[in-house]
Amino acid sequence: MKKYILYILIISFTSSCKKVLDVENINSYSPEKVWNDPNLANAYMANIYSVFGNWNAGADFRSDQLAGVPFFPDAVSITNGGLGNWDYGRIRLINQALIDVEAGSLLPADKNSILGQAYFLRAYIYFSMVSTYGGVPYIKIPQDRYKDDLDVPRNSTKECFDFMIQDLDQAIAILPKRITPSSANWGKIDGNFALAFKAKVLLYKASPQFNPTNPWDNTYWADAYSTTKLAYSTLKAQDFRLVDNYSNIALMEKNTEVVFSVINKFPNKTANWDNGTRPGSLSRGPAGATPTWNFIKSFPMKDGKRYSDPTGAYFKTEDQFLKTYWENRDPRFDKSILWNGKPFPVAGKVDGYRQYTGLGVAPALDNFGVNPNSTDKSENGNRYTGLFIAKSNRLDLKQEQVEQYDADYVLMRFAEVMLNYAEAANETGNAAEALDILTQIRQRAGITPGADGKYGITASSREQIRKAIMDERNVELCFEGHRFNDLRRWRMFSVLNNVPKYGIEAIAILANGSEMPISQAAGLATANQLTESDFKYVVLQIPRTGVLLNVLPDKYYFAPISQSILGKTKELLQNKDWGGTFDPTLH
Repeated sequence: MKKYILYILIISFTSSCKKVLDVENINSYSPEKVWNDPNLANAYMANIYSVFGNWNAGADFRSDQLAGVPFFPDAVSITNGGLGNWDYGRIRLINQALIDVEAGSLLPADKNSILGQAYFLRAYIYFSMVSTYGGVPYIKIPQDRYKDDLDVPRNSTKECFDFMIQDLDQAIAILPKRITPSSANWGKIDGNFALAFKAKVLLYKASPQFNPTNPWDNTYWADAYSTTKLAYSTLKAQDFRLVDNYSNIALMEKNTEVVFSVINKFPNKTANWDNGTRPGSLSRGPAGATPTWNFIKSFPMKDGKRYSDPTGAYFKTEDQFLKTYWENRDPRFDKSILWNGKPFPVAGKVDGYRQYTGLGVAPALDNFGVNPNSTDKSENGNRYTGLFIAKSNRLDLKQEQVEQYDADYVLMRFAEVMLNYAEAANETGNAAEALDILTQIRQRAGITPGADGKYGITASSREQIRKAIMDERNVELCFEGHRFNDLRRWRMFSVLNNVPKYGIEAIAILANGSEMPISQAAGLATANQLTESDFKYVVLQIPRTGVLLNVLPDKYYFAPISQSILGKTKELLQNKDWGGTFDPTLH
């Protein structure tokens, strides 16, 4: 049995580059063994689950939330594909499973479980490709690289969406409606996840990305609304709900907000979130992702209004805000961001430990800035911002444990289901439903209700509510890998294109406002005696050297198919914005 499981592991990740659809060589595997044994069948499917990924501190590296310039000039091209996601290896494995499981001797329940998972996974993988390229060849049978015709044309984008919905409907019909946290099958795809994902697919189908000439009034919004509402109401009826404490959305495993999570189990499969988010001095190396000052300003104040809103209880000018940006913020800010001077009760440090980022007072693996009074020179100017991610940090882990824990990775949670519903509701004239969802999200966040009980929400028109939903998604789902995809489907690359990113340098000051001698500041910082207010803050563009701005022209809304793929076929057409004739939109 171990031999066959090993074989499946090999065939799941070994691909052939010789044909256009990058077909896996699975001719050697033994279907009479796999599909007659539920353990081997589950092992086969489990390998395909790798498509769901795992904890990734840089999940939003392409967006305005995190430092970095991934879209340097020509970062996306016909030569390299750039945003490429051509995943026909897994598609072949899925198609083979759909055929072979029917011929096996598995019990009906086991067989339906495999079929349901396979239909879902096929739609899931095609969705990733379609959102990248538009329509692609929607292959439904396993192609034999020696016998079958691999030179196949692209299906239209509409056909691909139709096929994805068909696959998802088939999955929903045969999957168990809900796999409970107490079940031995927890971590497998169930009907709830399939329904919630179907709603997401239809939200994308209606989006401006696929409907540039009619972005908000096309007929696809009606289907998006009915399905997102159904997903919301179906899950809510089963007691899916927002957890009380935003800090627990991922750290409290199997909670009421988890729609689907990837299971980690030490030592074979572990989480690496803390290793990628913590300051370098508390981790195993420099942080892999740091929040931008641009994003810090996106969080509302405690009353739900922006700091720059004159009607807000915490209105501040730009200068005032820079001096006290951590005060009176939306509680999610404190639970998501680690800033200079903030108390950080992490295991292995003394009581009262504070995290510093200023040059001359912070460890070399943590510092950021250009303070000329410091004899140190920061090596972090191109990767740091003077801020770190605090969201989902396991503060009970000591430095040596940040790569040795196994918290499950939450791929979809109920808050996303809710926000998908709110967006579709607003675009179909159901503003009250959209505002109710926003209110629920903000209420859980801990924003104060205000005298009007609206939690700082002032939006009333369709356009205003749309922006409120966009802003809420940015904050609520931060660092979870949604932001770039959201900007793409909204056709809002203007947020990223040629827009500078910024960090903030912290410089210790005396009571009179003058700069504190570095030696004095360093001593006080070592004793954790400097608070946030003992610093002044200077905004610095990041990165400090090299390419400074992202370049995202409109043609990036759909990636080109790589020339290495096109060169192997006469049937595949290139996208029209990349020198071809294929229209990736829904017209």
